[in-house]
Amino acid sequence: MDRAFVVALPKAELHLHLEGTLEPELAFALAARNGLTLPYADVAALRRAHDFVDLQSFLDLYYGCMAVLRTADDFHDLAAAYLARSRADGVVRAEVFFDPQEHTSRGIALAEVLDGLSRAADESAAAGGPQVALIACAVRHRGPEAAREMVESLEPHRGVVAGVGLDSTEAGHPPRLYAAAFEAADELGLHKVAHAGEEGPPSYIWEAIDVLGVHRVDHGVRCVEDPALVRRLAADGTPLTMCPLSNVRLKIVPDLAEHPLPRLLDAGVRVTVNSDDPAYFGGYVADNYLALAEACRLSEADLSALARASLDAAFPSRTVRP
Repeated sequence: MDRAFVVALPKAELHLHLEGTLEPELAFALAARNGLTLPYADVAALRRAHDFVDLQSFLDLYYGCMAVLRTADDFHDLAAAYLARSRADGVVRAEVFFDPQEHTSRGIALAEVLDGLSRAADESAAAGGPQVALIACAVRHRGPEAAREMVESLEPHRGVVAGVGLDSTEAGHPPRLYAAAFEAADELGLHKVAHAGEEGPPSYIWEAIDVLGVHRVDHGVRCVEDPALVRRLAADGTPLTMCPLSNVRLKIVPDLAEHPLPRLLDAGVRVTVNSDDPAYFGGYVADNYLALAEACRLSEADLSALARASLDAAFPSRTVRP
């Protein structure tokens, strides 16, 4: 498959954690700016730490590296680097996650985080794209009450934040526990998405749809274990934001050739291709398209359809106005 063909496809990225775009070089640069010392000798040593055995081993490193993000300029530089990279991959719209709780718990004001991210988003729009939507994710491991409080804290920022998500450690944290947080999101008029069916069982996907009322399911890989769920997803047109290279690196699937995405397409499920945490999983969105095409023998027509599906599954606007 020709990379130039993939890059030329206008596409949306709908499953991207901004903190997961923190490349080792930028991590060391921000650490130096903020007078911090990372527990790695150099960039190469940090890259060697990207050998994960499961989701939790990744999250341990992911949250540890976040410590270098301290100021609005840090968040700006992080987002600007990703947006420039995604522009080069043909992304015209990026609906990106960030984890407010992991920053406010370190004493960083939410307004500081949003100042940096929104400046980068505005600069990206002025440069011709990608257009950006910010999605504030509740992290499961801090619990349902903290999730609700985080969502309620978004009320003054409805002109900047477009949606709410649910991420982090999935096993043992079913979506139903976070119903109050998603009810608060409804009250604020925010879009809703949630990670479900990555490590968690198909029942988590049912709960994300029927209890949380999400507009998209993030990952959703394990839906293939429940034929009734696959039929429901297809009938309702609920998009899945799948991340093939991530799924391989975190041992969700044994190899890319066995990824369920082609089977789901055949079943009529709306599927999109995304990069998740590309600094940690070795591939941005074009890399995911190319790797999937090679491993699953997808045609140019298949990739074009996936790109169109990503645009169709995007939210209707960058921000939600009060």
